[in-house]
Amino acid sequence: MTEVISTEVLLQALFVFVLTAFVGYEVVSKVPTMLHTPLMSGANAVHGVIVVGAMLVAATAEGPLRIVLALLGVILGTINVVGGFVVTDRMLEMFKRRPGGES
Repeated sequence: MTEVISTEVLLQALFVFVLTAFVGYEVVSKVPTMLHTPLMSGANAVHGVIVVGAMLVAATAEGPLRIVLALLGVILGTINVVGGFVVTDRMLEMFKRRPGGES
């Protein structure tokens, strides 16, 4: 089964993508430094849901191109989640007191 995507639908999807990129940049750039760790933790939770969604899409994908794109989505989403947890862990390590150090 071949689906034809109209130009109008493609332009709407592109518009939404560009708009979300600008809004996301503006929101994240205004976050104070002290809130970066909680923001990263929340983003990791959201990305975990995205990985589950990508797995569901991969399970129902038909055709080699869709399967490869779904697998790529799962892989990139997983890398994003793992990287986010690594960065969050490193940031939290900065707040721990060292043994034998100043109180």
